[in-house]
Amino acid sequence: MGLRINDTIPDLTVETDQGTFGLHEWIGDSWAILFSHPKDFTPVCTTEFGAVAQLADEWAARGTKVIGVSVDGVEEHKKWKADIETVGGAPAGFPIIADAGLAVSKAFDMLPAEAYLPDGRTPNDSATVRSVFIIGPDKQLKLSMTYPMTVGRNFAEVLRALDGLQTSSGRGVATPANWNVGDDVIIPTAVSDADAQAKFGAFTTVLPYLRTTKLKD
Repeated sequence: MGLRINDTIPDLTVETDQGTFGLHEWIGDSWAILFSHPKDFTPVCTTEFGAVAQLADEWAARGTKVIGVSVDGVEEHKKWKADIETVGGAPAGFPIIADAGLAVSKAFDMLPAEAYLPDGRTPNDSATVRSVFIIGPDKQLKLSMTYPMTVGRNFAEVLRALDGLQTSSGRGVATPANWNVGDDVIIPTAVSDADAQAKFGAFTTVLPYLRTTKLKD
């Protein structure tokens, strides 16, 4: 069975271009984003890694670590980073897991247990290794997204989702469609009107089960 929301991620020991470590130890008390790719030196993936590199200050501002996964080896990752930095115009300071044995890809249910890498493989042999996993400081999976080979990921949306997760968990609220930081949030239905007034102050009742409010800084 694959990982579900709120499952604890496996504490795998991973080899990366920045050394070998356990995933739980690496996450520590931070939020983390693990983003996976089926092969080094592929066009869409290179643009995505470049986009992640460009957002280094944004990840840091949110107390979030990022780590890539690709089913190639460490030496290939080190060489690929030169291309990533050329495309992204920024240093790729995050580690990339060398998942040639597919341990991470299988543990996160991106590939079936019987999957293997054939000789002369192409990205199509590991095409489903194109996912994003947002993980909380409690080491639990908070969100996952999976993309096809031909569609580049929108990392502005990953940032928006991360903001939503951090806001909802930290402030005890939910976020509506298309929410961005500063927009009104949703008061959970389990909170009474009296408690909502005490906690949030003024709020708007759109429907009996939909109440919105603006968070105070």
